[in-house]
Amino acid sequence: MSTKEKAPETDEAPVKGGKKKLILIVLVVLLAAAGAAYFFLFTGSAEAEEPVAGEVLSLEPVAVNLAGGGYLKVGLALQLVASEEGGHGAATGPSGAKATDLVISTFSQAQPADVTGARDALKEALEEKIIEAYHGEVMGIYYTEYVTQ
Repeated sequence: MSTKEKAPETDEAPVKGGKKKLILIVLVVLLAAAGAAYFFLFTGSAEAEEPVAGEVLSLEPVAVNLAGGGYLKVGLALQLVASEEGGHGAATGPSGAKATDLVISTFSQAQPADVTGARDALKEALEEKIIEAYHGEVMGIYYTEYVTQ
């Protein structure tokens, strides 16, 4: 009887192994499908959200007293993001008051050597502050005037 008892066990063992393989294959297919769905759904949306350059808003030049003496006269232009409605609610776009305030606060702490030697670094820092302050309405800045004395 011992041979008859072993025979049913050997018949069940391949069935269990087959079920494990089937479950493993189904799991791999589901993971692959989930990965493909994530790739196609979420990678395409990043390209669509890229800002499109709109009009350029020129601001009046500002004279700023530097921390170590002397002054800096800075003129800026804001590269606005094109809106879908065609405007920003006002005829002239967003107010330049925030940008002017950030110019004064950024450059009034600078030394004359920083203003002449680290011009690009100061511009990058100022650009980050302005983009953050305008919450997606501005995508970049340009110097229109930059005079030190």
